Amino acid sequence: MAGAIASRMSFSSLKRKQPKTFTVRIATMDAEMEFSCEVKWKGKDLFDLVCRTLGLRETWFFGLQYTIKDTVAWLKMDKKVLDHDVPTEEPKTFHFLAKFYPENAEEELVQEITQHLFFLQVKKQILDEKIFCPPEASVLLASYAVQAKYGDYDPNVHKRGFLAQEELLPKRVINLYQMTPEMWEERITAWYAEHRGRARDEAEMEYLKIAQDLEMYGVNYFAIRNKKGTELLLGVDALGLHIYDPDNRLTPKISFPWNEIRNISYSDKEFTIKPLDKKIDVFKFNSSKLRVNKLILQLCIGNHDLFMRRRKADSLEVQQMKAQAREEKARKQMERQCLAREKQMREEAERTRDELERRLMQLKEEATMANEALMRSEETADLLAEKAQITEEEAKLLAQKAAEAEQEMQRIKATAIRTEEEKRLMEQKVLEAEMLALKMAEESERRAKEADQLKQDLQEARESERRAKQKLLEITSKSSYTQSMNSSTTALPTDLPSFNLISESLSFDFKDTDMKRLSMEIEKEKVEYMEKSKHLQEQLNELKTEIEALKLKERETALDILHNENSSRGNSKHNTIKKVSEGPSLYLP
Repeated sequence: MAGAIASRMSFSSLKRKQPKTFTVRIATMDAEMEFSCEVKWKGKDLFDLVCRTLGLRETWFFGLQYTIKDTVAWLKMDKKVLDHDVPTEEPKTFHFLAKFYPENAEEELVQEITQHLFFLQVKKQILDEKIFCPPEASVLLASYAVQAKYGDYDPNVHKRGFLAQEELLPKRVINLYQMTPEMWEERITAWYAEHRGRARDEAEMEYLKIAQDLEMYGVNYFAIRNKKGTELLLGVDALGLHIYDPDNRLTPKISFPWNEIRNISYSDKEFTIKPLDKKIDVFKFNSSKLRVNKLILQLCIGNHDLFMRRRKADSLEVQQMKAQAREEKARKQMERQCLAREKQMREEAERTRDELERRLMQLKEEATMANEALMRSEETADLLAEKAQITEEEAKLLAQKAAEAEQEMQRIKATAIRTEEEKRLMEQKVLEAEMLALKMAEESERRAKEADQLKQDLQEARESERRAKQKLLEITSKSSYTQSMNSSTTALPTDLPSFNLISESLSFDFKDTDMKRLSMEIEKEKVEYMEKSKHLQEQLNELKTEIEALKLKERETALDILHNENSSRGNSKHNTIKKVSEGPSLYLP
């Protein structure tokens, strides 16, 4: 009894000790995850769990974003998750997004997962037109996005229409020109084909390198009012604070680089920026909500910390990550080089195989035609042989008849000799017996007539013999010609060419490229970067000129017009910020 009570008490105590939990849904740019969190968890506990799940180490760029009363907010690391103004229903949804942007993506973004998340976020901001992108740059960025998704261009696989379902260009760009989807795809594919050999991470990095030079890249805008009540925009980014006209988010009127700001503070809705140079007036402005001021201060502190961090030596953790990234990049580059060589050799072997197969088929066709010709020749030879046999039998028959005629002629000759002897005997008898003369004369006359008839028959026989011999001679000549033709036709050449297709085994030696050679190649790439940039600008200008005739001027937005004005003046994002930051007091409204 006591044991049962003790066990129940133990069970109930265990049940009471189980921590209370709540469900959280985390949405990244390409996936969603759900976690069961303890009620005592702080923002850092949830954030670290998400980073571990993603395998992300460059955590300082990211945060967990949520929306409250149409205002964007970020989860605070040192505050309990449930203490934030989040909806009570579960699962509680947070968006894992980049909160701070690098100045130079190629130098600062080390991990491939970091690059990929930035790529997806910046791409979405450009397509959603939160970042203004000129048409020609949109086409170039789209070509790198296609390279990252589909790999190398293959005309046999990537046929016309393969991009029909892809969202690659901002709607503003599509509506600005009288161009069909096929025309846009043709221009994107033309650049896509030039990116052959770039891996996904390389294509995404090229995308970010171009996007980071866009004026609105990485800028968080807030509506503010100055002391005079003028409506302005405050922009916070990796370089500093910028003041814009509400109608011009591209070109700031004033810029305060982080290294020239001494202090930033707010009191209720009033925000104060104190420049490092005490000769420059303090800039004050008001925002619409206290919550907005808190968000501005968070972004200022985070961007300023990263700004100062970039200008110091890398921490041990960052050095290790960069070393690992370099080794990983070197390994992947060697693998890609080996794969490229193997692919090239395989393609050459396939071309050789196809050529041999084509030649083999050609030889087979020639052999088939030769066999058919031979069969026709054999049939012709058999027919001629049969005709020759018939002719020979006819010749034998004629020869036999000629021999019979000859015998008949000899018989007639013998008969003629006997008749002559009898005639002489009769003449003698005429002398001996006159009485029998008349009778014998009549008999002689009759016999003379018979002799004439016989002579005539003899001549006819001789003529027949002559004709038979002539015909025999003709037939014999024809038979010998036919036999000679038969022998020449049926005789086959013995020196026909023979083809032996010998498959030679090819051996290739793959030598690993040492690290020294790899670093030399990387240095060479850096040297070539400026030339590529120049070539890229020429390509952009060429495309801009090509599609300018198809532009619908009436559909240009205010940002399009401002961008064209800046381009015609030669103004870029960086030189504009440098220019306006040289003397901000001169521009204070």
